[in-house]
Amino acid sequence: AYEILRCLGGSEMCIRDSIYIMKKLSILAMGLLFVLTTACSVSGSGTLFDGKDSNKWKMTGDVSVQDDIMTLKGTDALAVLKNGKYKNFDLTLDLRTTPGGKGAVWFHTDPTLKKGYRIAINNDRADKVWWKMTGSLVSVRNLTKSFVKEDQWFKMDIRVAGQEIDVNINGEPVVEYIQPTAPYRTDANAYALLSEGTFAIESDGSGEIQIKNITVNVIDESTIDINAQLAEANDEQNDEIIKLHQSDFPVLDYHVHLKGGLTKEVAAKQSRKTGINYTIAPNCGIGFPITNDQQVMDYLNKMRSQPFILGMQAEGREWITTFSPETLKEFDYVFTDALTFKDNKGRRTRLWIPEETWIENEEQYMDMIVDRICSVLEEPVDIYVNPCFLPSPMDKRFDEFWTEARMNRFVEALAKSGKALEINELYNIPNKAIIMKAKAAGVKFTFGSNNVTPNVSDLSYSIRMMKECGLTAEDMYKPKVKI
Repeated sequence: AYEILRCLGGSEMCIRDSIYIMKKLSILAMGLLFVLTTACSVSGSGTLFDGKDSNKWKMTGDVSVQDDIMTLKGTDALAVLKNGKYKNFDLTLDLRTTPGGKGAVWFHTDPTLKKGYRIAINNDRADKVWWKMTGSLVSVRNLTKSFVKEDQWFKMDIRVAGQEIDVNINGEPVVEYIQPTAPYRTDANAYALLSEGTFAIESDGSGEIQIKNITVNVIDESTIDINAQLAEANDEQNDEIIKLHQSDFPVLDYHVHLKGGLTKEVAAKQSRKTGINYTIAPNCGIGFPITNDQQVMDYLNKMRSQPFILGMQAEGREWITTFSPETLKEFDYVFTDALTFKDNKGRRTRLWIPEETWIENEEQYMDMIVDRICSVLEEPVDIYVNPCFLPSPMDKRFDEFWTEARMNRFVEALAKSGKALEINELYNIPNKAIIMKAKAAGVKFTFGSNNVTPNVSDLSYSIRMMKECGLTAEDMYKPKVKI
C-alpha cells in the first residue's frame, strides 16, 4: 500500500495517514464480518410455519401440507426445522390429533433426534400408556391428564429460559421444570438434557397430527437469572419421583383433598414442582361438603378445566342412595373405605374416632371389621381406600390381627369385586403381606395421600411397597379420565 501511494505522488505524512485509515477500515470490516457470521449462526424470532414456508422443514415419511396445515400421519412421519439453532425461546404451535394420532414436539435436538427434550402429543384416553398425555415433558414430567380431546384444535406453548422449561396447553401451565446441575437420567433417557438445537415434530401413532401457526421468539439470555433457577431446582439424585418418571412408571397420587387451606391453585403449583400428578377428591355424603347431585355438578363444572384427575370419596354407607348412578359417572372414578358402619349392636361407628369404637373383645371386633370390609367391597366403586384400617389400640398390632385366614378372605373378596387397592400414605397401610397376596390375585393398585393438611405426601410408603412387592406400571389402576 505504501509503494502504491508513493507512486501516486503522496507525501510521507499523507501516506502514513492513508495507511492508518486503511488499517482501521480493515479492522472495522473484520468486526462487521464477525458480527454477521455470528448472527447467521443463531436462529432468530419469527414464523416457522404458516402454510407458505414448508421449505424451511425437512419432511420424511407421510407428511403433507394443505390449506396451511402440516399433517403428519403414521408411525414414521417426521418434520425437522432446517438449520435451526435455538437455546432460549418461546415456541407456539396450534395442533390437532385425529383418533390414534400421537407423537412429540422436540427441541434442542438434531435431525437424528438423538439429543434434546420432547413434549408429548397424545389425547388418546384408550392408550395403554396413559401417563404420557399431551404436554408431558417426556421421562421427566409425565402427565396423566390431557386438557383436550381428539379432533379438537389446541395451543401448545413451550418456553425454555436458562434451566427452566415451561409448557402451557391452551394458556394453562402443565409443566414447570428446572433442570438441576446434576440431573438424574437413566441410560435410556441420557439424551434428555438442555443444550441448543433445532425443532422437530414426529408422529408415532396410527392417526394424524395436524399443525399450523408455528412461531418462535428468542429470549435474551442476559434477562435470565440461572443461579436463582438452580436454587429452586430439585435434588434429583435423591428424588424418588424423577426416578419413577425415568423408569416409565405412572406418577399419580389418587387421593388428594383440598383441606387445611390447600387450594386448587396451590395444589397445581405443588404438583408441578414435585412432579406428582394429583387426583382431587371431595368428600361426598351426609354431613360432608357435597351432599347431593346438584352440588356434584357445580363442583365438577368448576374443576374440569383444572390440571387434575377428579375423583369422588363416597362417605358413609348411605352414599349409595344419596347420589344417582348418572352423577357418579361424571367423576373419573369413585372410591370409598370401610371406616364407617353400624356395629353388631346397631351403633354408628367411625373407626378413626375412639369414642365411636366399642371394643369389648378384640378378636370378635376384628372379625366384625373383616365382615364390614367384605360388605363394603360389594358397593359400586372403583377403588377401596384406607384399606384394612384398624382402630386404636388395635392398630399397634396390625400384623397380629390380620392373620393369614383374614388376609385370604379379604383378598378373595377384593379380587372378586374387581376393585383396585390403595396403598395409603396417611396410615402406611396395608402391609406388605396383604399387597403381595393382592398382586398375586391380579388386583390393581393406587397410591394415595389422604392428606388432612396442605402437606401432600411424597408417596414414600407407596414407593417403598412398590419396590419391595415388585409392582410395575401394569399393576396400577388406570383412571377413566374425562374432560
